[in-house]
Amino acid sequence: MSHELWFRTPAPDWFEALPVGNGHLGAKVFGRVEDERIALNLDDVWSGAGPRELQVTDGPEVLADIRRLLLEDGDRYAATERSRALQGPLVESFQPLGDLLISTPGDAGDSAEYRRSLELRTGIVAVDYTRGGARFHRETYVSTPDQVMVWTIEASSPGAIDVDLALTSQHPISLDAAGETATMVGHAPSDLTIEYRTSPDPIRYEEGRGIGFGVALRAFATGGTVTASEAGLSVRGADGLTVLLSGASTFQGWSVAPGADPAEALREATALLDAVDLGKLKQRHLDDHAALYDRANLTLGEPVDLPTDERIRAVAAGGTDPGLSALIFSFGRYLLMASSRPGTQAANLQGIWNEERRPMWASDWTNNINTQMNYWPADVTGLRECFDPLTELLTGLVESGSETARILYDAPGWVSHHNSDIWRASWPVGDGGDDPVWSMAATCGVWLSSHLMEHHRFHPDVDFLREKAYPVLLGAAEFVLSMLVEDGDGRLQFIPSTAPEHHFFVPSGEKASVDLTTTYDNWLIRELVANLVEAEAELGLSSEVATRGQAVLPRLPEIELAHDGRMMEWQTDWPPSEFDHRHQSHLYGLYPGAQIDPASTPEWAAAVRASLAVRTSGRPAGGWTAAWLIALYGRLFDPEKAAAVLRDYTSRLISDNLLHRDGDIFQIDANFGLTAGIAELLIQSHTEVIQLLPALPAEWPDGSYQGLRARGGLSFDVAWSGGHVQKVLVTAEVAGTFTVRVAGDAAVEITMSAGETAELR
Repeated sequence: MSHELWFRTPAPDWFEALPVGNGHLGAKVFGRVEDERIALNLDDVWSGAGPRELQVTDGPEVLADIRRLLLEDGDRYAATERSRALQGPLVESFQPLGDLLISTPGDAGDSAEYRRSLELRTGIVAVDYTRGGARFHRETYVSTPDQVMVWTIEASSPGAIDVDLALTSQHPISLDAAGETATMVGHAPSDLTIEYRTSPDPIRYEEGRGIGFGVALRAFATGGTVTASEAGLSVRGADGLTVLLSGASTFQGWSVAPGADPAEALREATALLDAVDLGKLKQRHLDDHAALYDRANLTLGEPVDLPTDERIRAVAAGGTDPGLSALIFSFGRYLLMASSRPGTQAANLQGIWNEERRPMWASDWTNNINTQMNYWPADVTGLRECFDPLTELLTGLVESGSETARILYDAPGWVSHHNSDIWRASWPVGDGGDDPVWSMAATCGVWLSSHLMEHHRFHPDVDFLREKAYPVLLGAAEFVLSMLVEDGDGRLQFIPSTAPEHHFFVPSGEKASVDLTTTYDNWLIRELVANLVEAEAELGLSSEVATRGQAVLPRLPEIELAHDGRMMEWQTDWPPSEFDHRHQSHLYGLYPGAQIDPASTPEWAAAVRASLAVRTSGRPAGGWTAAWLIALYGRLFDPEKAAAVLRDYTSRLISDNLLHRDGDIFQIDANFGLTAGIAELLIQSHTEVIQLLPALPAEWPDGSYQGLRARGGLSFDVAWSGGHVQKVLVTAEVAGTFTVRVAGDAAVEITMSAGETAELR
């Protein structure tokens, strides 16, 4: 049961419905018997009619004003307010596609012996029940090889299957049906007001503008009949039934307007159905899914065969369930596979699942933590291919962001700020109406660029480094170096600088957010230069940019500690607007960065502990905040604090289906971050020594993992019992000599050839 979620009742709402997907087509399955709803999404159905232009005409002059206000006048509040003039259009919003409605006509009595499940190892949602004297079995999955959603139903009695199939959407649509096929065409809003802004007409559709879509549905019945009508398809008296659904959009790329005719999208969707080989469909899906999912596995404690919602309640009541932590870990891997595959859009704020036309925060890419956290687990848990969409997101941001850097800052290279969308917005959003604390974050692209270097470290690939990672790093460094200006003390300051989403109080009592180089930006700039130098050394290159970068490092401000030992967030120990703020940005150097280490930088590590003591002394952590805390505690070798955070999260912040839920807020980054944080307790490789079980919680005395990866191209299988390691296997992707420490013991040096597997003794 370590890879299955299961329940005794259908999902009561969209939150609790079970997710399936292939990166492009996503669905939430409710599991109802009489009136099933499957909510649909396509990764490239967003609001908006194409890329927008940044209308700021005096960017360099505004930048000069901000620098003067900070360096000469020391007026942080005025500098913050002045930065509003750099804001461009708000982002567009990820959209729902529609619903597949499956109803059972007639009255065959109440259903019994109900069971709803999601098997992570197969990617299949199953629903089992008895009704009218027959036993029914349903399955739903989304195939990556065939790019279709599949819904099947079988019955123990011949001719017992009667269902009606209908398509619907919140968007303007046209429906048609003929033979065994029903279709839907429509289009997303051409103009939409983001959810936190008021508007008398927030959702607007204009014919010929916006992203169009087509959905095709086809029923294959064994026995019985399939009849088409205006309402959709009706199946009567069937022995078995397979329903295929496909979707496509008129999106043609981030830099051009979408196609105007949704009929083109429908033709593409219908062609997908025509190409399916029904006899091979399920096995092709299973083979593809297992090839990714089975690369890594975590087992903790003994199997528990109870409904998932009951297990969550038991932990909330004070019980222990190590296997539930392992299930949460595996669920995060499953979600990344379902929402991020080669050729798809990157997983957004809700992955690929959204039912609102005006979702929270646009269900966009929020690039000051959330997009990055989505991809923290990709490499360490063996999902190399799932990382590809992030690389492609960056490729677009580099192109868009080079224009933004020129227009706003008269700077070379490229920049990405707080938010982005399918049209690759790279500017501070808000149109002048948003608090700069939500938009002025000019190093988000720097953070994103570090992921490419980390990806290369896990999977050494000189072609990827040369063709993909290096140009992104070089452009980010060009931008950062051009933005450094000298202050009155001869230090080089990055201006404008923020600590993401966090205000501070200035002496007048006003709240500001724009300042001289924050600790967060300081870590990022230092890491960027180190990444560029490392990449050039491996590629045999030597650029003037890297040389300049190394020269400026000694002139950056020092990382300062406060009087009480905390790591300061700003160069002045300003009073924060929230002492328990959700972002841990000033601690970036510990995780996901690697500049702080308890062994080599004990003073900084102590400052992190002091900072966390303050940060965690107020409100309970939110979802992705908890995930970040687990990873930070893992890097500090403090497993009990990490375990306490995980218990608290499991008690308060998840739906019965393990998706993050905080009231009516769903953000998938928490799920991904938890998987990465749990991995950080089990394996670390960010220093020269690979650590196995570096922060194993006491409540996980027995367990094993397979396929967790270390930087350098290594994969490890580890088993332990009673807190003591029993067996360690290591497999090398590339040849090399590595240093490994197991559970705090003395480090050992191993030399491996490419493809070799060895047991560590």
